[in-house]
Amino acid sequence: MRSIFKVLIFSSLFLTISLVGYSQEQNPELAQEYMIQAELTLEATQALDDVRPILITAADLDTTFIKANFEAGKILVETVGKDLAVKYFMRVYRQDPDYNFSIEYWIGKSYQYGLNFDKALEYYTLYKERLNKKSNYQGKDKISLASVDRSIFECENGKEFVSRPGNYSIVNIGREINSEYEDYAPVFNENEDELVFTSRRREDNLNENVFEDNKPYEDIFTSRKSGGTWSRAKNIGAPVNTPYHDSNLALSADGGTLFIYKDNNGGDIYSTERNADGTWTEPIPLPGIINSSFEEKSITISSDERTLYFASNRPGGFGGLDIYRATKDSKGEWSNVRNLGPTINTEFDDDGPYIDYDNVTLYFSSQGRKGMGGYDIFKTTFDPATNEWSEPENLGYPINTPDDDIYFVSSKDGKRAYYSSVREDGMGYTDIYMITIPEGLKHTEPIAVAEPEPDPIVEPDPIVEPEVTPKDPVVVTPKEEPKKEIVPIKYTITVVDAKTKTALDAKIGLQGMRDNVVVGASNKGTGVKEFNIVSPEAKEYRISIEMEGYIFVNQSVRIEGATTEEKSLSKTIEMQKLVVGVSSVLRNIYFDFDKATFKDESYNELNKLERMLKQNEALSVEIAGHTDNIGGKAYNLQLSKRRAEAVKDFLTSKGIDARRITAVGYGEANPLASNDDETDGREINRRVEMKVLGNK
Repeated sequence: MRSIFKVLIFSSLFLTISLVGYSQEQNPELAQEYMIQAELTLEATQALDDVRPILITAADLDTTFIKANFEAGKILVETVGKDLAVKYFMRVYRQDPDYNFSIEYWIGKSYQYGLNFDKALEYYTLYKERLNKKSNYQGKDKISLASVDRSIFECENGKEFVSRPGNYSIVNIGREINSEYEDYAPVFNENEDELVFTSRRREDNLNENVFEDNKPYEDIFTSRKSGGTWSRAKNIGAPVNTPYHDSNLALSADGGTLFIYKDNNGGDIYSTERNADGTWTEPIPLPGIINSSFEEKSITISSDERTLYFASNRPGGFGGLDIYRATKDSKGEWSNVRNLGPTINTEFDDDGPYIDYDNVTLYFSSQGRKGMGGYDIFKTTFDPATNEWSEPENLGYPINTPDDDIYFVSSKDGKRAYYSSVREDGMGYTDIYMITIPEGLKHTEPIAVAEPEPDPIVEPDPIVEPEVTPKDPVVVTPKEEPKKEIVPIKYTITVVDAKTKTALDAKIGLQGMRDNVVVGASNKGTGVKEFNIVSPEAKEYRISIEMEGYIFVNQSVRIEGATTEEKSLSKTIEMQKLVVGVSSVLRNIYFDFDKATFKDESYNELNKLERMLKQNEALSVEIAGHTDNIGGKAYNLQLSKRRAEAVKDFLTSKGIDARRITAVGYGEANPLASNDDETDGREINRRVEMKVLGNK
């Protein structure tokens, strides 16, 4: 619960920040004050999300303050914005490479989170060299050789997976479900029209206080789907939820039994039954021998409700959390608990099991095996004839990332799956996403498009005089033409500075505009990336480019479908430096009609804007709203101002200092095109713009 002491700490923090005018000029004395405030806050709380901006401010106020910069990098790696930690670690490394024994390891880890595997491998290798030179070093800041070898292995896997992404459409399930807080662990009934999940949102939470990390307690929420639309999520209420942490684990196929997790007894699994009126019974511990004095934290039940799988760290396993199976006996109790064995379990944590409706396909998450970092999701199949599981298969990128990917569940028809993840179009921290695989989940291998084979060289047959009689005519069977395979389009993107035209080592991505299907690519040098377009259909794609010191690019492009003919396309994109006066239209921010509320498809652009402001801590901007000329001038002016304020509110909710953002509304005063036409005029004029006001 929130103590008076914690309230005083945060009140003091608020006053400290409020009294300091926004400035990013170097100020070592002020940086020291921020560092002291961060340390005091961490002594009193576990509020990492509140401490993170304080440490970052301390580091940016004095880039030579080694301790502040190292701690800023560490807290980023431990929370969100993990790939942004590189900047702070590198400040330390350039000034004192021996400040922390494992500094190269942490630089590599941040690069790994950012999918920059080559850079990560470079620094992991440097750290291994340090370890080899000082093999007897036993300081607390040492990272073991086994850990760095594991990270190197993950990077090699990551390069492989990212180069051939699976044909997955991964789409945010929407604002009726997701919030600005953590939303995770989705489970569904068989009809896929009821969703139960866990959230740490403030709205509708049963506890008005906060946990020791200064965020709301976990509560379980539900939503119903009607006409293809999810209803606004609501708290499942008592007796399932309590004033403390409550999280869901699984839902039976008929929706009648809900399994939940409680911290009791080291962590136990409970179940609750749905009453005829839709309410739920008082949760009770699972009957039988599932729960122990150790942790049991994940569960899935077969569609016939006779077998369940759960994760536990009880003794006798292979290391960390292991996955176990249990069956229901004649008394209705769970018994015959068995570890799934070394084919599934590893020396690392194995968690989040989900048994498919076929009762033989098991999905689970593992920190071991052929992963690319954190938890990766794997698939295995049980063969009743041999009583063995198949070798687990990594579902690949982009479902899996270097961060944790867990709590995967599928629909009964295998055409969709759901899980929680942190992605570019997220509305908060962790959001719930729907995965669509055209071929269905039973065929999860990435689609391989064969390279065209050269036409075979046909040598002329030797001349032979056949013995032919009128009764035996020669029948010549025509040779079948080999079936031609679709050849990927080679689409090359080159990124340069708008003024100097020099190549920029920017982060470049390409994915479907509507389905978010990631396009596989390979690096072709500084600022050059070659993408392989395999879709046979023409469609809209989003080009995404980021680089510190420049305005991000989120640009749409229509690319024709791949055919049996080889084809190469290229595009050069010029990036603008973040200098005073430069502006950019934020084309991908959309509002509900006549409102200042964002549509779901706006969050990719909003998150890019947030990242740009976090990457460039001295940057201050104007957010300007514009409208067309439909409606009265006074109303349009007010609407444009409200929309600009909505963008500012989003950014400040993510920890951006409000003094860095000026929100203004221009109404219909500054059109970019004629308002006489909708598509080529009014639609263009309805926009939000970003203008650089300062960047010291």
